[in-house]
Amino acid sequence: MSRDLLKLVLGPLLGLFIVCLGNGFVSSLTALRLDAAGVSDTMIGIVSSSYFVGLALGAMFSDRLIARIGHIRAYSSFASLTAVTFLLQGLVFDPWAWFVFRLINGWAIVGIFLVVESWLLLAGDSRMRGRLLAVYMIALYGSGMLGQLQLGIINGWGAMAPFMVAGMLGSLSVLPVVILPRVSPETGAIEPLTPRDLLRVTPSGVLGCFGSGVAIAAIYTLLPIYLQRVGMDVAEVGQLMACTILGAMVLQYPVGRWSDRQNRQVVLLVLSLACAVLALAILWLPDARWLLAALLFLLGGGVFAIYPVAVSHSADRAASDELVRLIQGLLLVNSVGAALSPLVIAPVMNRVGAQGLFWSFLVLNLLLACVFLWRRSTSPAPLPAAPFEPVVQVSPIGAEFRVSEAMVQASLDREQQEEDASRADDAPRA
Repeated sequence: MSRDLLKLVLGPLLGLFIVCLGNGFVSSLTALRLDAAGVSDTMIGIVSSSYFVGLALGAMFSDRLIARIGHIRAYSSFASLTAVTFLLQGLVFDPWAWFVFRLINGWAIVGIFLVVESWLLLAGDSRMRGRLLAVYMIALYGSGMLGQLQLGIINGWGAMAPFMVAGMLGSLSVLPVVILPRVSPETGAIEPLTPRDLLRVTPSGVLGCFGSGVAIAAIYTLLPIYLQRVGMDVAEVGQLMACTILGAMVLQYPVGRWSDRQNRQVVLLVLSLACAVLALAILWLPDARWLLAALLFLLGGGVFAIYPVAVSHSADRAASDELVRLIQGLLLVNSVGAALSPLVIAPVMNRVGAQGLFWSFLVLNLLLACVFLWRRSTSPAPLPAAPFEPVVQVSPIGAEFRVSEAMVQASLDREQQEEDASRADDAPRA
C-alpha cells in the first residue's frame, strides 16, 4: 500500500477502530447489566434486538444523509450520536430507555460503517481493494476483540465508568477523520434484490445468510449472559468473548480458501454440522475454562465463516450485473436474522436455562445442514467461479467494495460458457 493511499484511508480506519473499541464492550455489557439486575430474558432479547433493527434501518436510509451533507460531517454526526447513546445508558437504567438508546446506537454505528466503507471504496482502485478490505476487517475485528479484553478492567472502575469510556472513545474517533488528509467520495443509490429474486438465484445463500445472522447476533448479545450464568465474572466473560471473535478473525481466511477448492454447498454443509457438534460439545463436555475457550474459538470461526461462504456461493450463481445488488440483498437478509435472533432465543433461555443458547445453536445448525443437504441433492451448485472474498456484516455500500474484478470476470466467463453451451445444443445435428 502506497504512502499516499495510506494517508487517504488512515483517518477513517483509525476512527472506526477507536469507536468500535467502545461499541464492542458496551454490546456485551448491556446484556450483562440487564441480566444482573434481574430483567427477564424476553426483555433482554427485546433490548438486544433493537440494536440490530437500528443497523438494518440505518443501512437502508443513512446513505441519503451522507450524500446530502458529505462524509466528514456525516461521520462526525454519527460518532457524536453514538457517544451520546453510550453516555445516556450510563445515566439512565431502564430497559425500555435502553431499547431506544440501542436502536439509535445501531442506526448511528451503521452510518459510521457506510462512511468508512464508501471512503475506502473510492480511495483505492480495484487492484487495492482486496488489501484495503483486509485492513478494514483487521480494524473491525481487532477493535471488537480488544474491547472485550478490557471489559473486566473498565467494569471495575464503577457502574458508570464503562459507558463514560465508550462515550469518550466515540467522541475521540472524530479527530482522525477531521484532521488527517481526506477525500470526499460519493455514495450511490442502494437497491438490493427483492427476497423473491434472491430465492430465485440462490436459496442456499439466502438461508445461509439468514441463519448466520441469527447465530452471530446470539453470540454478541446472549453468549455473555450464558457465560455470566455459568459462574464467570465480567473479566472472564470479556476474555472468552475475545476468544470467540479471534476465532472469527483467524479462521475466516483458511475456510474461505478451502471453499475456493471445494463445492461451496459442501463447505456450508460441513460448517453447519461442525457448529452443531461444537454446540453439543459445549453442552456435554466437562466444565473446564480452557476447553470452553477452545470450543468457543472454533465455534466463532465456524459461525462467522458461514456468511462469507454463503455470499461467495451466491456470487457464483449470479449474473455480473446483479452482483452488487445481490450482496446488498443478502446483507439485509442477514440483518433481519440478527434482529429476530434475541427475540427467539432469549425466551428459550428463559424456559430451559442458560444452556438454551447452545440448544438453539444446535437446532439452528442442524436445520441449516438439512437445507444445504437437500439443495445439494436437488440442485448441485457450480464449482467456485471466483476467488473467495472475505466479508464482514456491516452495510450495503460495502457490496461494491467486495465485488472484485475477478468475481465480475468469473461471472462473465460463466455466462459466456452457458451461452456457448446453449448454442451448441441448438445447432443442427448432421
